[in-house]
Amino acid sequence: MKICIRRGAKQIGGTCIEIESQASRLVLDIGQPLDSPDAESVDMPGVDGFDKADPSLLGIVLSHPHMDHYGLAFRVPPTTTFLMGAATERILAAAAVFTPSGGTFSNVIHLADRKPIVLGPFLITPFLMDHSAYDSYALLIESDGKRLFYTGDLRGHGRKASLFERLVANPPKDVHVLIMEGTTIARAGTEEGFPTEADIEDKLVGIFHDTKGLPLVWCSGQNIDRLVTVFRAAKRSNRQFIIDMYTAHILKATGNQHIPQADWPGIRVFLPEFQKRRIKRDGAFDVAALYRDFRIFPEKLAEAAGKSVMLFRPSMQIDVESAACLDGACLVYSMWDGYLAEEKIKPFLAWLDERGIPIHKCHTSGHAPLCDLKRLRNAFAGAVAVPVHCAEPEMFAKAFDRVERHSDNEWWEI
Repeated sequence: MKICIRRGAKQIGGTCIEIESQASRLVLDIGQPLDSPDAESVDMPGVDGFDKADPSLLGIVLSHPHMDHYGLAFRVPPTTTFLMGAATERILAAAAVFTPSGGTFSNVIHLADRKPIVLGPFLITPFLMDHSAYDSYALLIESDGKRLFYTGDLRGHGRKASLFERLVANPPKDVHVLIMEGTTIARAGTEEGFPTEADIEDKLVGIFHDTKGLPLVWCSGQNIDRLVTVFRAAKRSNRQFIIDMYTAHILKATGNQHIPQADWPGIRVFLPEFQKRRIKRDGAFDVAALYRDFRIFPEKLAEAAGKSVMLFRPSMQIDVESAACLDGACLVYSMWDGYLAEEKIKPFLAWLDERGIPIHKCHTSGHAPLCDLKRLRNAFAGAVAVPVHCAEPEMFAKAFDRVERHSDNEWWEI
């Protein structure tokens, strides 16, 4: 079995790994780099079968529905076979209604936790993992008597932390190569670990109690763990949770009735102007009809402000301003801190400052801290560790034993 990291050997995001065995090939992830403005402007990895169909490319596995792992998927030939979780397929289809980042596939094999899939010479076993993306998998790939474990993106401090603990306690045996994400390895303070989602929930409760008006929560509409956290904090604070229609559609697409849904008591659905325009443009009125009975309209926002929490993003500035619901409001920023330093965010920060809206940062990482990466590495002590999804892969040799670094587009054999 031969391996080539096509992208991701020395960067976070844009991951793409090619595996070859017996003249057949398998690709793990086909991500859009985080620093690219859009999928169309990115050079495609040099994989045969990405520009035109190639029968030796048996499939592309999408480990989870984050752009930096699936973002180039819609540029390959439409006949390409994809492997992904069933919820991932539904989430990407739901996202396509509201954003250009989603889409649908014509040939899909579904991943399910610890259920092996035979694809040509490859035996693929998915392991459901804790991550900020819903339906995330690590992958055991077997062929030619060799075993490779790809972690994908994972953590052990989310609402599905038991999945990480199960993997560490009972990892696959006799793994030869561990291709391991190292997103946080060079980040200060990660040896002590990160706050849990329960910690974030407690902090949000305090913010909501101390806010006279409407807390605007800026988080990813696909960070399902965080949406659960915000809902629980709102409920504990005796506030209703107002979600936008895009988020309502993503939550529905999970197919999980144990996480917040538009028809739950205490949840209302708001349709921002930019989402409304998208629905009208594409004629997606059937989607809007799904949430008709749960809507809250702009003229009701001011009245509801003091007893609500509202999901928010900068594109909704005009919506909330015209609704006159910002008296006593605050912004809860619940994403990676680095985004706030980007040039394009400065006008939004100025808008907040002009209106006297304070910012509360309340977030935890979607990736494992160094202390948990060490536990993961120890669980696979017999394997060679290969860094990926890491800006400073040289740090691996300082943190772990038996590290092997490989450059982008370098083939090596197990």
